[in-house]
Amino acid sequence: MGRKNRTRQRFQCDLKVNGTRAGSNSDSRGLFWQGWGAGYSEIIKENKLFEHYYTELKIVPEGEFEEFMEAMREPLPATIRITGYKRYPDELAWHTNLSRKILRKSPLLEKFHQFLVSETESGNISRQEAVSMIPPLLMKIEPQHKILDMCAAPGSKTAQLIEMLHSDMDIPFPEGFVIANDVDNKRCYLLVHQAKRLNSPCIMVVNHDASSIPRLHFDQDGKKDILFYDRILCDVPCSGDGTMRKNIDVWKKWTTSNSIHLHGLQIRIAVRGVEQLAVGGRMVYSTCSLNPIEDEAVIAALLEKSEGALELADASADLPGLKYMPGITSWKVMTKEGQWFSDWSEVPTSRHTQIRPTMFPPTDPEKLANMKLERCMRILPHHQNTGGFFVAVLVKKAPMPWNRPDGSSADAPVEAVEGETPAEGNPSVPDTPDPSEVKKDHVCGSCPIKMKLFGFKEDPFVFLTEDDPIFPPIQAFYDLSPDFPKLNVLTRTREGKKRNLYMVSKELRNVLLNNSERMKVINTGVKVWSRNNDGEQFGCAFRLAQEGIYTLCPYIRARIINISVEDVKVLLTQENPFLSKLGDDAHTQAKKLEMGSIVLRYLPDPQDLDAPQCPIDLCGWRGKTSIRAFVSRNECLHYLRMVGVEVFRDKQGKRNDGSTETEEESTEDAEGLSQEADLLEQEGEETEQNANGTEPVSSTCDGPTS
Repeated sequence: MGRKNRTRQRFQCDLKVNGTRAGSNSDSRGLFWQGWGAGYSEIIKENKLFEHYYTELKIVPEGEFEEFMEAMREPLPATIRITGYKRYPDELAWHTNLSRKILRKSPLLEKFHQFLVSETESGNISRQEAVSMIPPLLMKIEPQHKILDMCAAPGSKTAQLIEMLHSDMDIPFPEGFVIANDVDNKRCYLLVHQAKRLNSPCIMVVNHDASSIPRLHFDQDGKKDILFYDRILCDVPCSGDGTMRKNIDVWKKWTTSNSIHLHGLQIRIAVRGVEQLAVGGRMVYSTCSLNPIEDEAVIAALLEKSEGALELADASADLPGLKYMPGITSWKVMTKEGQWFSDWSEVPTSRHTQIRPTMFPPTDPEKLANMKLERCMRILPHHQNTGGFFVAVLVKKAPMPWNRPDGSSADAPVEAVEGETPAEGNPSVPDTPDPSEVKKDHVCGSCPIKMKLFGFKEDPFVFLTEDDPIFPPIQAFYDLSPDFPKLNVLTRTREGKKRNLYMVSKELRNVLLNNSERMKVINTGVKVWSRNNDGEQFGCAFRLAQEGIYTLCPYIRARIINISVEDVKVLLTQENPFLSKLGDDAHTQAKKLEMGSIVLRYLPDPQDLDAPQCPIDLCGWRGKTSIRAFVSRNECLHYLRMVGVEVFRDKQGKRNDGSTETEEESTEDAEGLSQEADLLEQEGEETEQNANGTEPVSSTCDGPTS
């Protein structure tokens, strides 16, 4: 992370032409809407049961239902978020009034689409639905917070959380961290891909059922303690009827059964979340459903079970420009056959296993009033040209009743129903750390077989020891400062040569070493060094990795060449330029260095306002007579745009400088990366890519380096 994110400000002028700021109510959809939905002609955007249900529940203001339905039938505008730390939509989130399909297919937008794809892949922007940006903003993240994202895949909200941790870009290792969890092993790798774009040492991806995610332990002041999170994002699985504008299949598949079947799981996940929330902490509960059974009913059940330990916070002032409807206090339950029930007492015994008491509003008027359900927020599509969404902010005032040390209440957190088991964390499950579970040898292995987990078998996480022989040559070659936290460096192998070295924050190291038998870790850390056997003859077998350059740079005191804007252009457009191609100053510096890995650093000149006003650090290699930059293709495009070189590729693979891509390069950029970016944008898509697989070859924009 670090200084890299100061570059985000340059994109504002590029995007202003193509869209309006998020939150604006512009209705200038233009001719681009024509033809949207081609290929979906067999799907009629109509569902009478849906209309009947929401008309009866009155979640839409009187007189607006037709406008609501019209908005639901229109395509969802594509929105993007620039990686940064200001409050949205302060010119960092952009609403295009164009659908994803139009962005992909329109020849007029080909250049803009290439920009979106490459900048998404390099982590500078995220293609994320507007309402999806809301929950992280309501969490009030601070750099020292310990954060749990319970149902994190595909990871757009997780990316926001990581960005907020790094609000001070001069601190490479914030005290806080994000643990991002998902129950689906395959989706965890999509989550890893999202998180890796941000190159943070403060993120860990784990694979667990959120309703029984294990309670973790850590060392604090010389003793073992239970880890409680300062902030929790509980974006639960839902029926998704707020996504009809982008998920067309929902129109024909929607039924109230979906909400009824998910209600119990949503409560169990939320209960497990508040159990692990620190007193004084905030948990944001959200769904992309408009159904009160998945929304207010879950919140009401949670508040009732908490016996005053939880409070529904008033978040109306946190996003003053947001248009939303307050939570409702009265609703009914309808079966898929259209039968209505206003109260649990009306439900026949034969339906008691499907319809539960928690699906109805509390019957006690005083108790209902004290819950203040009107503080919940429901976003309707026609109010701001968005998707539908629900969000509520909960603050923990005291331990949950079943976790209180005085035993004042022994109620189980979740009422067991047929075919279900109570959530972990009820009074029968001890939370006292067992010292025998703690690893003492700096190795965090895979989860034990007894845990019911599936998917790829992960390599172990092995931390360097104080006297590890691999480190002194690295320390000397790069002249690392004495405060470099070498114990935070890890590898993914117990035996043989270490191929890559990664770094995590001190706090994540603490978590890893104390919980290797309790959790399945998919990925953590940022790669900082890669083995290069040719480097051994020059004194160091490990070259710098671009992914971790902003984590390492505060500690590197040697092997640095200061470069100019013109040098940046040369390094990123020429495959293997001679040293003499550099400017005089950079050439002189390079000649003084031995062969091997280097840092190529551009520092802004406050007097030259036409040049980029943010620092750039590139990994490079000083050869015998030449020099090269090790930068991925999309990051290369990003930095070239910063220095005023636009590299645009048309459908024949021709660049605007007259050169031509190979067929392989053109196919990769025009199709593969586009599809990848769209997968990242779509909530619910899956990918099976392994996060521990081979990294892409570092390259300039004109071809791979040797």
